[in-house]
Amino acid sequence: MKAGSGIPLWIVALLAALCLAVLAWTTFGFVVPFKHETGQAVLDTYFAGYDESAVFHMQKLLDENETATRLLRAMYFGPELIFPALLTALLFLAFLKLGPDGAWFGRSAHPLVGKAVYLLPFIYGIADYGENISSLMAFGKGASASLATQLLPWMTRLKFASLAICFIVAARLAVMRWLSSREP
Repeated sequence: MKAGSGIPLWIVALLAALCLAVLAWTTFGFVVPFKHETGQAVLDTYFAGYDESAVFHMQKLLDENETATRLLRAMYFGPELIFPALLTALLFLAFLKLGPDGAWFGRSAHPLVGKAVYLLPFIYGIADYGENISSLMAFGKGASASLATQLLPWMTRLKFASLAICFIVAARLAVMRWLSSREP
């Protein structure tokens, strides 16, 4: 994996535009109407996390409001099916564009460390899909709803933590790339 690795910038820009379009679809097509219908935000948007009591509250709310249940399910079977994959691809390509795998931390690193950093976007993607699956199970009527209720807050935390780490690494790589281009 070589920095820049021949990936045209327009592909990265196209992925970014698609991510923004799907995020807008999710926000204005499902999150805002859900909040309007229930007065409460979708748990996926709780950046600071939440606990099992918030999941129980959401289960009760969804049991009492069929429209909110349909909105949430449509969100998971619509834009939330493709958004994690798009964002994972965007982050991975950004990492490929910005940094050589041997210089992630401003000095030569062990080759495995450099390659392991490329896994960060995939950790985010797996966590986001895990959160979506846990939500569908927790807010469903299946036997595994109890396990999913316990798992859901952790999946959300893992999703946002891995996403934050990806953004920090990408920002650091961009700054290092910019600084190295300014050196005489």
